[in-house]
Amino acid sequence: MSTGINIPKNLLPADGRFGAGPSKIRPEQIQAIVDAGTDLLGTSHRQAPVKNLVASVQDGLKKMFSAPEGYEVLLGVGGATAFWDAAAFSLVRNKAQHLSFGEFGSKFAKATDKAPFLAASSIITSEPGSVPSPVAEADVDLYAWPHNETSTGSAAPVKRVSGANEDSLMVIDATSAAGGLDVDLSQTDVYYFAPQKNFASDGGLWVAFASPAAIARIEEIAATDRWIPDFLNLKTALDNSLKNQTYNTPSLTTLVSLNEQIRWINSNGGLKWAAARTAESAGQIYAWAEASKVATAYVANPDHRSNVIATIDFDDSVDAAAISKALRANGVVDVEPYRKLGRNQLRIATFVAIDPKDVAALLTSIDYVIEQL
Repeated sequence: MSTGINIPKNLLPADGRFGAGPSKIRPEQIQAIVDAGTDLLGTSHRQAPVKNLVASVQDGLKKMFSAPEGYEVLLGVGGATAFWDAAAFSLVRNKAQHLSFGEFGSKFAKATDKAPFLAASSIITSEPGSVPSPVAEADVDLYAWPHNETSTGSAAPVKRVSGANEDSLMVIDATSAAGGLDVDLSQTDVYYFAPQKNFASDGGLWVAFASPAAIARIEEIAATDRWIPDFLNLKTALDNSLKNQTYNTPSLTTLVSLNEQIRWINSNGGLKWAAARTAESAGQIYAWAEASKVATAYVANPDHRSNVIATIDFDDSVDAAAISKALRANGVVDVEPYRKLGRNQLRIATFVAIDPKDVAALLTSIDYVIEQL
């Protein structure tokens, strides 16, 4: 993939991975997998070594997020995509409201809207790059939106909907936010994510904080005659998670790398430290775009700009695809925009594993490529 542009090595990032997921994995996580190879990998997930690993993940997450009393950490196989269906079956009593302002918020909205046993969902939309606000509705029993819209780099506030029914649940998709953006879990009932973003692990697993109200809703719906496949039944996930295990066989390497990332973040100061680190990286990008003659932040409202996914538009004088091609040829990868947006832009992940110094080097490299182009 030669572009004829050779970026001087002294300008390049030490690590060229800036993808929005799967994301950069730290060497220490790889070593943790190697170390687990002789006494944990290839063993039963129903036995103590793996159950202790799951318990370590659960306890580490509760510490990192300062989980309120009674919140439990649930785990299941299938990633966030599977969780959307599980939530439709096990968390929505009759009607959900969704904020849809990008690809991933819209997918959960479709899942509940199409469910034949639920009322049509209330879906509040806004253009990609913006963030709508929820509206209390008397017949809604679950409110849902992404904390961070991975496709666009828009971040939404996480707080309970004013005027909502007291027993309504607040369900937040945190897949690209968890571990990189600060959050008050008391403002949510379910805060769920897959671990291939800030937690620098592989996909195929979902993790969810569940409040006492969410647990009660899971129990309530499970006691009805609603048919729920066991794989998508959150009661099944709850019962197994309380035993420090998953219903289906999980990827042990994913759990090992996730546990190591949790340990690393907590040892450095926890979620506050992680959020400050991603803010430093993202702040460099937005300041660079503001000073640029050819680049602008895609998300117009600074209050809605993500600190873990930065999307930058370029004017017609610059070909963003040519920039990403030149960067890739020099070992700097995965800064292409989300394919469905179809914009002349770059999408840069600033997850907690990404060194802010590498972000600075990336921006220098981009400037070099633009000069050469």
